[in-house]
Amino acid sequence: MNIHNFEYPICRKIDIADAGSLAVSRADLGNYQEWLSAFSGRQKDHRYYEIVEDTLHPEFVHRYLVVKDGAGVTRAIQPFFVVHLDIAEGLSRGIKSLIRLIRRLWPSFMRVRTLMLGCAAGEGQLDATDETSRGMIARFLAVSLVDEARLRNAKLIVFKEFPAMYRESLDCLRHHGYSRVPSMPAVRLGIDYPSFDDYMRRALSGNTRTHLRRNLRASERPPGIDLQIIDDISPFIDEAYPLYLQVYEKSNLHFEKLTHEYFCDLGRRMPDKVRYFLWRRDGRLIAFSTCMLEGDTFCAEYFGLDYAVALDLHLYFRVFHDEVSWAIANGYRWYRSGPLQYHPKLQLRFRLEPLDLYVRHTSKIFNVALRWLLPLIEPTRYDPVLRKFPDHAELWGDETLPRQSHGHADAREQQ
Repeated sequence: MNIHNFEYPICRKIDIADAGSLAVSRADLGNYQEWLSAFSGRQKDHRYYEIVEDTLHPEFVHRYLVVKDGAGVTRAIQPFFVVHLDIAEGLSRGIKSLIRLIRRLWPSFMRVRTLMLGCAAGEGQLDATDETSRGMIARFLAVSLVDEARLRNAKLIVFKEFPAMYRESLDCLRHHGYSRVPSMPAVRLGIDYPSFDDYMRRALSGNTRTHLRRNLRASERPPGIDLQIIDDISPFIDEAYPLYLQVYEKSNLHFEKLTHEYFCDLGRRMPDKVRYFLWRRDGRLIAFSTCMLEGDTFCAEYFGLDYAVALDLHLYFRVFHDEVSWAIANGYRWYRSGPLQYHPKLQLRFRLEPLDLYVRHTSKIFNVALRWLLPLIEPTRYDPVLRKFPDHAELWGDETLPRQSHGHADAREQQ
């Protein structure tokens, strides 16, 4: 399989003094040809936002902010959604137990109507391809979103999970009352090796290699496991979806809950960027994963496991081995995975890839208190494993990561 090198179109500069915006619904997007090229070349382009709106969270209000210059030319289209946000989700179990007691008398306690800029099932992106345009769009959004939030009776504004490559562009938000705090980070791993065995030999410690090989041998016990790779999971979704639910329910920290329709539509509508891996044992599906492709990066998105056999067969490590082996064989240089499951990723020499939240209250008075509260309720505070990563300081650091944080350096340098 050939890897496509995506070329981003040049974005003309926006005169921020003359810019204006209009919030439109999905139905209105048909009037804007620019939407078809929004987030072009990204892992999650405009099609992904449409899939999320069509298949997830019908209770959310999805809208798209069309940014125009003084001449009426559309310069960017930024998706956002309105949700009642549970700001206690990232707290420790003990504190959440106390909050549940309070909510018996005060159901809305620590739940706030929020306007979130970005994607309801993924990271945020700015619809611009050069640093100058990104900065101009950010300065425009910093002001215009306050009016938009008040119009929609939202008390909080959140730029949701923007990669650290945007820190320079979004630094202007701090001057408009926003506070930056870390969200649960993604992770990345350099896989520019001839084979999985070479990765183990050159990147892992002796103890980790021994442990990993032992786990992989356990997954090879008869009757053995067969791997199938497809780009449409629809024929197998009734087998796969219950495995996803097992993983979802087992997690202590819940993000969006995906649906049958999400998994099916992803492959049907984005076949160029999506692959599904299915593992069977004696004909029975015991694991599956949903992966996306972007340039030279293999992105492991969501997976499901049959916990009746998953622990005994060490399926987590079998999934990792097979995905990385396929990615190496097909020329990918980076393996990227989403938040959580940090302990095995630490041992496997992943690096953290920070994701930032930019938050402000629409009231200047309440925003002062929010600045004090945010460091106490941000989710990374309560995960002890994150502090063990050598690059943990980057979660809060002010230094901007490289433009393409998974980009063009030699992957072996990251080990």
